[in-house]
Order: sequence, then structure tokens, then C-alpha cells
Amino acid sequence: MTHATGPGLQSAWTMTPAPYDDPEVQQLLLGLYDEQRSMYGFADDPADTPISQFVPPHGLFLLVQDEQGNALGCGGWWFLDTRTAEIKRMYVRPEARAQSLGREILLRLEADAKLRGATCTQLETGVANIAALALYRAQGYTPITSYRPGRNPDVNRALRKDL
Repeated sequence: MTHATGPGLQSAWTMTPAPYDDPEVQQLLLGLYDEQRSMYGFADDPADTPISQFVPPHGLFLLVQDEQGNALGCGGWWFLDTRTAEIKRMYVRPEARAQSLGREILLRLEADAKLRGATCTQLETGVANIAALALYRAQGYTPITSYRPGRNPDVNRALRKDL
């Protein structure tokens, strides 16, 4: 998917599938990890996620790059069960925010998951990530009880959307 420059956008960008272990993806995930650690004092290590989780047709990972090939954002999904896709590792570099990239990544992930048989999506984010919570709510996600064992309800927010 290519998106040209438009109102509120600083440059053109492309969104393409990428392996989870792609160096550009890993650079973005390090940014996500550092940002979460600075917000909460801890974070899930993206290196603990098996690369195979995001391999089609059981998942997908997307990379957004600008015209020069610089990584701007990423996100992925995988099946939690036969009908539920989990959105994971959504991240947009701070300097690339406020351009609707997060929304575009989310919409593409949902569409791909639905195409592969998912009837709903679930995700987690942190209570301090106000922008992510606003994005997910604006896109129709509603709060649910945490589906991950051991999550702190004072920090983690689980959300769900029917596709």
C-alpha cells in the first residue's frame, strides 16, 4: 500500500509485509520497548516473540517506510484461536506521529485478519498510552477483561472489536 502526500502528511509512505526479524522492524521494536520501559518501568521484550507467529496465513507483520526507505512504523497480528486475531507491536516513531499511520496500520491488519477468517480482534495497551487508547476506541474497540495471565489491571488495558 502506498500513500501519497496529503493534508497533514509530511511525506509519502509505503506499507508492506515484512518478516518480524527484519532489521528495520527490529529497530522500531527497540523504540517501542524503550518507550514502554520509560512509561511503566518494564515492558515485554519483543525478542521473546517467536518470528513464526507473524507468518501468513496465521499472521502478518507490516512495516511502514518513507520515500527514502526510513522505517516509520510497524504492527502485526496473529491468531489467538481459530477466530480471534491479536494485534501486536503497533508502533509509530514519535517524529512520524499525527499522520494517521497508526490508524492505517490497524485498518490493514484488521482487513488481513478478517480475510483469513478472523471474526474479531483483541489487543493490549497500557493505561498511560493515551494516544493508543484513543485510536483503538475511535476504531470501535471496547474494553474487556485481560486475556493474558498475570497482567496488572492498574497498567494493562485489553480491548476487543468484532470484525
